Amino acid sequence: MLDDVMRKGGVLQAVMVTAANWDGTAAVLQRYERSSAHGPWQAVGETIPVTVGRHGLAWGMGLHPLPFPKGPVKKEGDSRAPAGIFRLGPAFGEADPERMAWVRLPYRQATANMLCIDDPASVFYNRIVDRRQVNADWRSHEGMLRQDGQYRLGIVVAHNMDPVVPGKGSCIFLHIWAGPGMGTSGCTAMAGDDLMALLRWLAPAAHPVLIQLPDAVHRRKRKSWGLP
Repeated sequence: MLDDVMRKGGVLQAVMVTAANWDGTAAVLQRYERSSAHGPWQAVGETIPVTVGRHGLAWGMGLHPLPFPKGPVKKEGDSRAPAGIFRLGPAFGEADPERMAWVRLPYRQATANMLCIDDPASVFYNRIVDRRQVNADWRSHEGMLRQDGQYRLGIVVAHNMDPVVPGKGSCIFLHIWAGPGMGTSGCTAMAGDDLMALLRWLAPAAHPVLIQLPDAVHRRKRKSWGLP
């Protein structure tokens, strides 16, 4: 059962994102924590507004059980953020690591050579690489040093990583939004100050996860999946 997976995995922090339905862009984020793997979940702080994919949500590849419950299934290029439960980290951003000592998750500074590969035919699909250190075999990628400031700070969402399945979606992050109500290509985005507050709270020892679901699915699965 999923509840057992999360307990045995020592999950003590959860970032819950809920949307009104599968196709909406607007969502709400609430932090939760518990003192032990068998303790009750407690809300932390206030809810904050976030945006998800411009086409909404779709079931992704994470800790939640298969086969997928009813709903759309994520695929590369669908502009839907992954629904389900996913581990979080590491963090990344533009600043030098010495300036980011307040971030407790492992942190990696983005450079012009840092790419996330979104070509399903590549052996590096859904991986962040330094193009100077690998033999390029991809036809498309996403630069991690963006000019629009949306990747000034971010967190990797461990979607479709264990194992990596070609075509099931890639390069999923929590990052800074373009603006309220503006959907993403498949990530979850929020105001910069809210992302900073989230990063100050997240702790590797708490094995944090992202729980991202439409409201109706959350209500239906809350008890059986042991969700906040």
